[in-house]
Amino acid sequence: MILIADGGSTKCDWILLDENTGEFKLKTRTKGLNPAVFKPEVLKMRIEENEDLEKHKNEVTRVDFYGAGCGTPSPAKSLKLQLEDFFSKATVDVQEDMVAAALAATTNPGIVCILGTGSNSCYFDGTNVHMEVESLGYILMDEASGNYFGKRLIRDYYYKIMGDDMSREFEKRFDLKADVIKHNLYKEDNPNTYLASFAEFIFTAEERNGYFYKLIYEGLEKFIERRVMCFKEAQSVPIHFIGSIAFFSEDIIRDVAKRYHLNIGNIIRRPIDGLIKHYQKNVIPELKTN
Repeated sequence: MILIADGGSTKCDWILLDENTGEFKLKTRTKGLNPAVFKPEVLKMRIEENEDLEKHKNEVTRVDFYGAGCGTPSPAKSLKLQLEDFFSKATVDVQEDMVAAALAATTNPGIVCILGTGSNSCYFDGTNVHMEVESLGYILMDEASGNYFGKRLIRDYYYKIMGDDMSREFEKRFDLKADVIKHNLYKEDNPNTYLASFAEFIFTAEERNGYFYKLIYEGLEKFIERRVMCFKEAQSVPIHFIGSIAFFSEDIIRDVAKRYHLNIGNIIRRPIDGLIKHYQKNVIPELKTN
């Protein structure tokens, strides 16, 4: 059996496929497994506590993990060791989430962008991904991501930019006491996920007013300027977007893209769905011929 995983800081989706037929056997989810954020013992616990993975682990002969935080050697190795220990009968390959995003979005050359808890971009030549700017994570980068918008919302609330009605609604949804926020940011694990949880407010508030449009537009504008226009191919190939923030911001993405004369391609909420199709169409038939 082949086990495919697409992991971020918030959640990780797992798909089990029959390596002979490509038949879908299982879909399950764990908490996020970003090895650049979580310590090895946390990664271990989150893998082991999933009953579906525990039940099928001895049937798995290959694990292909694509995840946030896996683009640099040390974190990727940390996660690989945990996966090899748990799936003791399987070969394990760990790659960055941009590879999964590219495979899920297109088979042709294009620029692929991730807008989820974090953000990133690459140029996909149809076979390999090429990074123009290395990501430095949620503190320094991650424009237009969930944690980026979470920071903006909290700051705007405290600076009284949000407006009275919106501030009252925000207060009803979240504990906004300064001590609580500072404790979660500076004392608890994975503050990027904590920040990203506030972004839900933008997409579930009762009124999508001008404040929200401006907030999202400005974030997307920064992302495109810094993470899309850096590619010389930007205005000659489609720009694809992956992730929940992208999915719920499609109309504004298209508005911003017009300013830069960009061609928007596919916008996909969950890359795991595209990965399944890629494996069934390309990977498993190739295994049969080898």
